[in-house]
Amino acid sequence: MMNVRPKKALGQHFLTDTITAERIVQSLQAENGNVLEIGPGMGVLTQFLLKRDLMLKIVDVDAESIEYLRNKYNDLKDEHIFHADFLKTQPTKFFDDQFSVIGNFPYNISSQIFFAIYEFIDQVDEIVCMLQKEVAMRIASPPGNKTYGILSVLLQAFYDIDYLFTVKPGQFFPPPKVQSGVVRLSRNNRDANEIDQRKLKEVVKTAFNQRRKIMHNSLKKYNPQAPEIQKYLSSRPEQLSAEDFIYLSQFI
Repeated sequence: MMNVRPKKALGQHFLTDTITAERIVQSLQAENGNVLEIGPGMGVLTQFLLKRDLMLKIVDVDAESIEYLRNKYNDLKDEHIFHADFLKTQPTKFFDDQFSVIGNFPYNISSQIFFAIYEFIDQVDEIVCMLQKEVAMRIASPPGNKTYGILSVLLQAFYDIDYLFTVKPGQFFPPPKVQSGVVRLSRNNRDANEIDQRKLKEVVKTAFNQRRKIMHNSLKKYNPQAPEIQKYLSSRPEQLSAEDFIYLSQFI
């Protein structure tokens, strides 16, 4: 069976270390049993996911990868294999109800994957993924840290985030020029229907696009006058928690 050629345009770096792959899969709790693997490549995670009692579906934009996996894994039904771009696909194409996400996210689109998941946050109750270490640490960063930013706030508003472990470049083919990090995001109890997600995203982006300014200046286009939020407006955005931003967005 021919191997899949890693494609630079797709940001593909295939994990080759099976011990690390199994450790990633073991980090996934998948309590609802529905799992979507994004970008399976040559199936280094897939092989361990198939050993568990899961409703596993996979999606990859790479036709060569899809053909390889169809031939390699007879346990994967054709209707559970999707040749598609996750960023352009509605989640209901995969599952009607809640599901977990796992994957070795391409470095060049990892942030876009998270922004896509943000749009249907209540359907994804857990994410275990490997991505560039810098991005992994950023989304897990607490307030007050220089790496704390837009994705940190938007994801921490709905998930408890744990940085699990670091993966060195030598465990990939071809080796990336940076280290990778594995994180787990577990859905918290916050009801997305009670929050204006569009407004929250808008306020967070506006604030962090001018992160050196205090909030009063970066949000002045909203003319924030409510007395309840004045104490937040003298802070810089990285000093506010996700809860603070949710509260703030309710008055803007």
